[in-house]
Amino acid sequence: MHIGLIGGIGPAATVVYYQRLCAAMATRGAPLELTIVQADIHELIANNLADRREEQAEVYSGLIDRLKAAGAGCAAITSLGGHFCFDETVARSSLPLVSAVEPLDAFFAGEGIATVGLLGTRVVMRTKLYGQLVKTKAVALEDEIEDLGQLYQEMAVAGVCDAARRARFLGAGQRLVDQGAEAVVLAGTDLNLAFDGQETPYRVIDALDVHVAVLADLASGSRSLDALG
Repeated sequence: MHIGLIGGIGPAATVVYYQRLCAAMATRGAPLELTIVQADIHELIANNLADRREEQAEVYSGLIDRLKAAGAGCAAITSLGGHFCFDETVARSSLPLVSAVEPLDAFFAGEGIATVGLLGTRVVMRTKLYGQLVKTKAVALEDEIEDLGQLYQEMAVAGVCDAARRARFLGAGQRLVDQGAEAVVLAGTDLNLAFDGQETPYRVIDALDVHVAVLADLASGSRSLDALG
């Protein structure tokens, strides 16, 4: 299947989606058909913070139409924060939309993890992954959501993570573990900038990898869209 990605939110996340999709397809021994369209990260942030779901869904709808015109058979949003208007987008989408949030609950349960700690955007942390975790309990650093959310937003826009930001995120991960999390979930697709290459005394799960595995299964034909429902 030809995969369509809504990218640009942020640029670093788009790059890592591309890299990991290529790697996943290489292990499957299958070619990758892929088209990426560019969304505006500043527009997304403004709509996200103001909870303008209908407006952002309309933006996505136009981008998905372009993906369909390019031959894509499904679409995906390369941002967990960008999923805040997922249902509204599905209602408008001219292609099946493959969620990055929905597969996570089953993945955590399959790993035997009862409690996860979340790092990501303000909305992702505040809503505990949009309330979609049923089999798994999610915790966040409630008193730090605003500060960590702003820190994440700045990193996503910049596309780089300096040493000070990295130390803040790594420390936040430890505090989540101290609060009872069995693993720290990178529930923001730009957090690879802070965590890649770092050794931590706690388990780190990149939500992006779970999404990429689903997309690679679709791209290689080993899973169908019907099986996702």
